[in-house]
Amino acid sequence: MRPEYSYADKSPIHGKGLFAKKQIRKGTRIGTYEGPRAKRDDTYVLWVQNDNGRWVGIDGKNDLRYLNHSSKPNAEFEADELYAIRTIRKDEEITFDYGEEWADVE
Repeated sequence: MRPEYSYADKSPIHGKGLFAKKQIRKGTRIGTYEGPRAKRDDTYVLWVQNDNGRWVGIDGKNDLRYLNHSSKPNAEFEADELYAIRTIRKDEEITFDYGEEWADVE
């Protein structure tokens, strides 16, 4: 993760969240979701497709594990790399869309 871009703190969405330390421009790489491989789903597991099209779980151990869901996210993953999809204001919570199972959740 790139600590110059974000910090974890109490979230109005849920529990802890990840927030922008400074303005983050659209297209900026915020960080990498880091952790050991996971064999089953759990609270901080991010599922990504590898080059062979297989799904691989990463059990998050850095601050990116505190990302919360939004149906109007400001960041998205490309594999295990998180990028800003619009400009994120300083102290704004960084969010991403968890996927179809969360479609009805703001």
